[in-house]
Amino acid sequence: MADPMERLGSEDAIGMESCMKEDLCMEIDPPFRENVATAEDWRKALNNVVPAVVVLRTTACRAFDTEAAGASYATGFVVDKRRGIILTNRHVVKPGPVVAEAMFVNREEIPVYPVYRDPVHDFGFFRYDPSAVQFLSYEEISLAPEAACVGLEIRVVGNDSGEKVSILAGTLARLDRDAPHYKKDGYNDFNTFYMQVPLLDLAASGTKGGSSGSPVIDWKGRAVALNAGSKSSSASAFFLPLERVVRALQFLQKGRDSSTSNWVAVNIPRGTLQVTFLHKGFDETRRLGLHSETEQMVRHASPPGETGMLVVDSVVPGGPAHKHLEPGDVLVRMNGEVTTQFLKMETLLDGSVDRTIEMQIERGGTALTVNLRVQDLHSITPDYFLEVSGAVIQPLSYQQARNFRFHCGLVYVTEPGYMLFRAGVPRHAIIKKFAGEEISRLEELVSVMSKLSKGARVPLEYISYMDRHRRKSVLVTVDRHEWYAPPQIYTRDDSTGLWTAKPALPPESVFLSARINHHGEGLLNQAVVSNTCVTNMMEDRPQDNNHELADGLTVMETSQENVSEETQAHDEPDVGTKKRRIEEDSSTDGIVIADCSLHESTEEKLENVRTTLNAVLRDNHGAAANASISERVIEPTLVMFEVHVPPSCMLDGVHSQHFFGTGVIVYHSQFMGLVAVDKNTVAISVSDVMLSFAAFPIEIPGEVIFLHPVHNYALVAYDPSALGPIGSSVVRAAELLPEPTLRRGDSVYLVGLSRSLQATSRKSIVTNPCAALNIGSADCPRYRATNMEVIELDTDFGSTFSGVLTDEHGRVQAIWGSFSTQLKFGCTTSEDHQFVRGIPIYAISQVLDQIISGAKGPPLLINGIKRPMPLVRILEVELYPTLLSKARSFGLSNDWVQALVKKDPIRRQVLRVKGCLAGSKAENLLEQGDMVLAINKEPITCFRDIENACQALDMCDDNDGKLNMTIFRQGCEIELLVGTDVRDGNGTTRVINWCGSIVQDPHPAVRALGFLPEEGHGVYVARWCHGSPVHRYGLYALQWIVEVNGKLTPNLDAFVEVTKELGHGEFVRVRTVHLNGKPRVLSLKQDLHYWPTWELRFDPETATWRRRTIKALDCCALHENDV
Repeated sequence: MADPMERLGSEDAIGMESCMKEDLCMEIDPPFRENVATAEDWRKALNNVVPAVVVLRTTACRAFDTEAAGASYATGFVVDKRRGIILTNRHVVKPGPVVAEAMFVNREEIPVYPVYRDPVHDFGFFRYDPSAVQFLSYEEISLAPEAACVGLEIRVVGNDSGEKVSILAGTLARLDRDAPHYKKDGYNDFNTFYMQVPLLDLAASGTKGGSSGSPVIDWKGRAVALNAGSKSSSASAFFLPLERVVRALQFLQKGRDSSTSNWVAVNIPRGTLQVTFLHKGFDETRRLGLHSETEQMVRHASPPGETGMLVVDSVVPGGPAHKHLEPGDVLVRMNGEVTTQFLKMETLLDGSVDRTIEMQIERGGTALTVNLRVQDLHSITPDYFLEVSGAVIQPLSYQQARNFRFHCGLVYVTEPGYMLFRAGVPRHAIIKKFAGEEISRLEELVSVMSKLSKGARVPLEYISYMDRHRRKSVLVTVDRHEWYAPPQIYTRDDSTGLWTAKPALPPESVFLSARINHHGEGLLNQAVVSNTCVTNMMEDRPQDNNHELADGLTVMETSQENVSEETQAHDEPDVGTKKRRIEEDSSTDGIVIADCSLHESTEEKLENVRTTLNAVLRDNHGAAANASISERVIEPTLVMFEVHVPPSCMLDGVHSQHFFGTGVIVYHSQFMGLVAVDKNTVAISVSDVMLSFAAFPIEIPGEVIFLHPVHNYALVAYDPSALGPIGSSVVRAAELLPEPTLRRGDSVYLVGLSRSLQATSRKSIVTNPCAALNIGSADCPRYRATNMEVIELDTDFGSTFSGVLTDEHGRVQAIWGSFSTQLKFGCTTSEDHQFVRGIPIYAISQVLDQIISGAKGPPLLINGIKRPMPLVRILEVELYPTLLSKARSFGLSNDWVQALVKKDPIRRQVLRVKGCLAGSKAENLLEQGDMVLAINKEPITCFRDIENACQALDMCDDNDGKLNMTIFRQGCEIELLVGTDVRDGNGTTRVINWCGSIVQDPHPAVRALGFLPEEGHGVYVARWCHGSPVHRYGLYALQWIVEVNGKLTPNLDAFVEVTKELGHGEFVRVRTVHLNGKPRVLSLKQDLHYWPTWELRFDPETATWRRRTIKALDCCALHENDV
C-alpha cells in the first residue's frame, strides 16, 4: 500500500503525500568499507564544509508543472566558488518562475538565479555573483560520487527551517534503493538508484523543513550524495547519487568559461525514450520469462555483485517507445552492450540525442530487437506558459505525462485561476476542445481565445486523469471586467534566470477590446441569435473539483496559516451547516436562442415563440395545478443567483468564491430590471452575477448596483432586452406589501426555488416578527447583519432555502434571506454556517422608490442610462435590545419604563449601545452600555425608530445631520447631539495590489471592531497571494500598513504616492498594526518583474471595473491594461 509518510525532504512550506510501495529486498549489498576517520578528522571536515552551505529562501511566483506557487526554505552548497554555482534539489530550483536568495553562515544574503534544473532527476543549480560575498572565507565542496559505499559514515549538513545549521550523522546502508515515489500528480524521480540511511535521528531530520539540498559528506569533506527525501515510517532518509550531477556541472563550467561577461544559457544534452525502467532482481526477471542462457550471459558480462536487470515499468503514449516497448520487457542490450544499470543506460541515451539506438529485449521469453530514435528530453520539458484570468496553462510536461499517461505537449491546466474555475475546470485538466475547435497545442488555444469578446460564453471540453476515457463539457465565460491583466506568455530565459512576459494576443484582438458582450453570445452562436428555437446545452461539472480549490484557489489567503477566516462563535440557535458552495457534480443548463427563420414577420415569430414556450412549459403548469395561489403568482418573479468572486478581488472579508441563492424581481420595465437578494448571496460588488429566471429558461448576467450598508440585502440590475421579446413579456416584478407589518400568528407563504428552478412553497405561521439579530464578528471580519429585526417562522425548508414570504394573494411581505455566521469549537476550530430569516420588505421598498423616482445621489450607468442612486443616512452605532425589566435594574426610572411600554407594548425593550464604528461621527460621543431613550424627545424602542429619525433629517434642508438623543448613562439621563453618517450603496470600489498584498479602505465590518490605528487607517490588508513577496516575508492579512520607509500612509492615495517611488529589488521597511492593536515592523523585497503594483477601481461612468498599472518594469508595463 501507499505510504503517506514518504516525502520530499524537505522544504519548509512543502508537504508531499506519498504512494511509495516497498519491495521485499534480498539483494546483496556491495562490500562493507571500514571507517577510519577520527573525531578530529570530522571536525576539520565540517569546519571546511559549513561555510559553503547556504540557506536558500525560494519563492515560486507562479504554479507551474509539478510545483505550486509558494514560499519555502531549503539548503544548497557551493560547488564552484570561482564561477558562483550552488547545487541543490530540482524541487528547490523549481521548474517555473522562482525568486531566491542564499544566506551564508555569517548571515550574508545574496540573490541567486536558476541556471539548470534536471528534467528528471532531483537536482538543479543556482548561480550567484562571487564578489557579492564580502565578509566570509569559504571554499567550494568537491563532488566525489565514487566515494559512496555501503557502511560509509556520513554527515548531513543542512538547516533547521532556515534558521540554524544542523549536522546529523548516519551510515550509508543501501546504494541501490528504488527512487522514492512522492506524489501521484507531482514530481517524482525515476530511472536512477537512491541511497538509503536507516538512522532515526537522520530520518527525523528529513521531516524538518529546510533539509532539501543538503550535502551528504564523508570525513574528507567531499560530497558523496545529495539529500532529497525521507520516509519517517521506516526511519530512512534518501540521497541522490552524484554521477549525473557531476556531468551537468561540467557542462555549466564549460559554458561559463566560454562567455567573457554574462552567463549564457547552456545546453546540457539529455536523451529519453519516454520509458520508465525499474531494477528487478534475477529471481523476478526469471518469472517474467527471462531465459537462463540470457541470465548467464548477463551475469558474466556485468560487474561482480550484479543482482538484477532493468525492466520496463511504463511507457508514455506518443513517445519514441510507444507501441515498441511494453511493461514487463526485460532490457538485455543497448547498442550491443549489456546494460543492467541506470547510469550506463542514461549515459548512452544522453550521448545519442536525435539518433537511433538498438535495443535487445526479452518479452515473455521471446527475444526482440527494436530500433528507437532518442528524443531530446528538453524538447518535452516546457519552458513557457500562458497566464490568463489567473490561470496557468502550459504544454503537458514529460513528468506529468508519465504520471497521467497522456501524450506530451497537450494543453495542460496547471492552475485554473478564475475563468476556468468558474466554469468548473479542475487542476490537471487537459483541454481538448474550445469554442468548437479541437485543441492539441497551446498556440491553438491562444488563437481561438483571440477571437472571443469580453463576456462571451463558449463551450470547453476537457479530460482528466481521474476520468480519462470521457470528455467533460463546461461553459466558459470570458471575464467582462478587468479582474486580471490581459493574457500573457511567460518564457524562461536561462541566461538571466527570469521568465519574461509578452502579450499573448495581438493588439487588435477582440479579446482586448473595450466592447463587452452583454448577452453572453459565444464565438459559435453570435450569428444565429433569435427567438424561435430553444436549445439546451448541458454544463457538466467535474466530480473531483470540490477539494482542489476549497481554499480560495490556493492563491489568496487571509492569515499566516493556510486557513480560511473561520473562527468566531455565534449564539444564534438555529443554524445550518451546509457551505454556500455549489457542489462540483451539479450541472447547469445554459440556453442558446437560435434563429430558425429569418423571413418570418415579427408577429409570426412572436406567435411561434409563444407556441414553442407553451409546449415546453405545459408540463410544468400541469404539475403546478395544485400549487397555492401565492406560488403561482410569485413564481414568474423569482430568480436563481449564481455568484462568483475573483480571487484577485476577494475584498471585505468575503469568505468564499462561490455563492448561490434565490432573489425576487422588484422592478421590471423596458429598460431596467431589478432583483433583490440577501447579502449572503451577493456579498460584495466585485463579483460576477448570473441570473436564471423561473419564468423563462434563460441565463443572463447581472450587475450589482446597490449594497445596503446595514440591512442584509442587495439590488442587482439586469437588461430586460437580454430576455428577448417573449422572455421580457413573461417575466414580471412582484407586488410589494410593506404595510401592514407582519404580526405574531399571521399566516404567510414561504415560496422559493429549488436547484432545478422549480417553485416550492409551504404555508407557515409567524412566531416572532421582530427577532433582534446578535451575530458575532468573525476572526476575519466580514459583513454581518446588525441593528436588524427579522421574522421567524414555525416551519421552513432548512438553512439553505431562500425565497420570499407572501400573503395569500402573492404579495411580498418579506425576503426569506440567508445570513452568514461562524461557529467556534474550542479555542482554535471554527466553521462557517448559515441560517435563514425573514427581512421585512419595507427596507427594500424605501430604497427602490428612490431609485425609480430619482434620488439625489451620485449617478450610475445602468443598461446604458445614467440614474442617480440613493444615499443612506445611518447612525454608525451597533445596538442591541435589553428588556425593560433588566433596564430597571440598571437604574432606569419608572417614568421612562412606562413611556417606553406605552410606545411599544409588545417589545417592552430599550436599545443599548454595543459599540460605535471606528471613524464614525458617533465615536467618542456614545459609550458602550448607553441606553437610547429618545430622539428629538420621541421615545425609541426599536431599530426602525432610529432609521426613521435619520431619514427625517434628510427631509429638512437646514439640518446639520445630528440627532438630539436622550441617553441614560451610569444612572444619569443626558442629552447629546450625535452626528450621523451618509453612505452609498456601492460597497468597496477600489483595491490595490502591492507586492501581492490586496489592500483596501477598512470596510464597515473592520470598523465595527471599534479600532483604527492613530497613524492612519486607510490601508487595510485584506488578502495576500501565494508566491508573492508578502508571502515570502510574512506581510499577511488582517492588519494596516501605517508606514512605508518612514513615510506615513494614512490613506490609499498616500500609499500609492509612496510605493510608486520604490524601485525593483529594493528592500522596503513596513510598519503595520494588527487588528488586535499589536504593532510590527518588517522588511520585504519588492519584485516588480512578477508582481507589478496595480489598482482596480469601479468606474460609474462605464459601470465596469478598470485595471490600471501603478508601477511595473518595462517588460511588464506593456502587458498591463493602463487606463
